[in-house]
Amino acid sequence: MIALTPPMHITLADEVLILLPQRALYWPAQRLLAIADIHFGKAASFRALGVPVPAGTTTQNLDAVDALLDLHPVEHILFLGDFLHAKAAHASATLGAIRQWRDRHAALRLTLVRGNHDDRAGDPPADLRIAVVDEPHVIGPFAFCHHPQESTQGHVIAGHVHPVHRLATVADAARLPCFVIGERRSILPSFGAFTGGHAITAEIGERLFVAADDRVFAVPASAALKRKTRWR
Repeated sequence: MIALTPPMHITLADEVLILLPQRALYWPAQRLLAIADIHFGKAASFRALGVPVPAGTTTQNLDAVDALLDLHPVEHILFLGDFLHAKAAHASATLGAIRQWRDRHAALRLTLVRGNHDDRAGDPPADLRIAVVDEPHVIGPFAFCHHPQESTQGHVIAGHVHPVHRLATVADAARLPCFVIGERRSILPSFGAFTGGHAITAEIGERLFVAADDRVFAVPASAALKRKTRWR
């Protein structure tokens, strides 16, 4: 069962977790911050192919992480895959900004659960001191993954899908990033700037929680459960 405690807390596997409006998950008991799909260097990768996209997304991502570190006591950041977007993300400007950030947070423990983009981009440079592991990465009752599979090793917390929920009224509509919280598997929204999103609906036994501005709110089951969705 999924137990909820106000205002942004959920209980999974008897552990209290916090769904953050900044599109990340915080596990207070472990002082652990889980971030999915940050995609460092995605904009740089597009520009390397001649696509004119805005610069500055790496700094924007790092500033967003810093904002969370200011709000919560964090000892461990767990990246749920797709840390670097592509081989072009190894550009000196991208890695230089990440190195400067790492130097400012030398005491932080960093772990990356490899995702599909990590397979193509390669592991982060060793001097960033990021432990790189394959999925599932088990901590306590949770199996942290990139792909939203199910596991016998614990409740899966994953990324990969970049879930968004479409909110519509008679006059307007918006697509907002959302958390998908299920009985055996949960999915975090994409954290990174310039990553886009995939519109989803809930499967039976799942709840959707939309991240909007400075809060997270539950999507009514009647609006979230439109049809069964299969993840691949």
